[in-house]
Amino acid sequence: MSNNGRSPFLTIVMIAVVILLTVAVILWFKPNSSSVASTQLASTTTGSPITDSESNLVSSDQGTTTSPTQGNTPFITGLENLPRSLQGTTVDGEIIIDENKQLVVTEGLRRLFDYFLSAFGEEDESVIHERVKGYIRNHTPEPAASQAISIFDQYVAYLKALPEIEKRYGNLQLQATQSGELDLNIVAQRKQDVAKLRQQHFDKPTIRAFFGAEEVYDNYSVEMIRINQNEQLSDAQKEVARQDYISRMPDNVTKTNIEQQANISALITRTEQMKAKGATAEELYKMRRELVGAPAAARLAQVDQEDASFDQRFTQYQTQKQLLLSQNSDNAQTQIEQIEQQLFDESERKRLTGYAALQQQKAASSN
Repeated sequence: MSNNGRSPFLTIVMIAVVILLTVAVILWFKPNSSSVASTQLASTTTGSPITDSESNLVSSDQGTTTSPTQGNTPFITGLENLPRSLQGTTVDGEIIIDENKQLVVTEGLRRLFDYFLSAFGEEDESVIHERVKGYIRNHTPEPAASQAISIFDQYVAYLKALPEIEKRYGNLQLQATQSGELDLNIVAQRKQDVAKLRQQHFDKPTIRAFFGAEEVYDNYSVEMIRINQNEQLSDAQKEVARQDYISRMPDNVTKTNIEQQANISALITRTEQMKAKGATAEELYKMRRELVGAPAAARLAQVDQEDASFDQRFTQYQTQKQLLLSQNSDNAQTQIEQIEQQLFDESERKRLTGYAALQQQKAASSN
């Protein structure tokens, strides 16, 4: 089972409602810390992952206890009696230490915190706090364990303070977006306030580790909005500006991900345009191959075929259904259900009602 999403505490710097297609794709692909699954629970002095049993051996050999040393907590491993939402999941995140048993702060440490904090509401904050302490001490020698617990306390305090900023800018942002455009001055001021809040709670290395990738994506998202809202640029000039911004980014995993999502944005737009002009399957495949590679282009071609098959069968189904309903037969519904079973598999039958509504909406829009 995959790991849970981020905790209810978490907030994305960008405002959620952005009408523009490119921005929607950006926010869809923006990395979620808890979705980047990792089973690294601890680290050897060289930074490589070790198993739970190996971690206990390390603690034992180094003379550190594997149970909490503070308070009367019932947690030894931190994984006892997990709340329902975490049962059956793998702990996400990592705890990395150096050769001196000092904590190496990484984005994975934040994911670890988020994993346990995602149960907020199912468990009291005090229970989560003791669970995290138990988990850290069970997997980490000193002084790294105490360092990680201290940062966890700082992280929780930061998350508690964050909603005040959201409250401050929320209504203003809603007013700004009623015209269909985002007020970038408000976004910039909000980002500045969030940055100040982070500086109040964390040192610079922790800020870079916890929020560095997120900051890159936020800056990218803002720049894409700025370009899209620039009425002085043609569509072609906007595309050049987007590509220029991406090309000037440092070469790293974040840039690679952004390039991929930019390709997907272009893929969606160009696919719609080409289909509207009656492009052939071969022409669509060639365009997709250039943007996302041959394997993905082949999968998309298969999806096109499946969609075309479904459309054909749906048209046949609708024709027969309307005919049966017009006859006012007593067993019309039974016959309609039999047709559904003949034409569609179980998963496709679940789509019929929604698909019919979508087709009606499209027909109404075209009239």
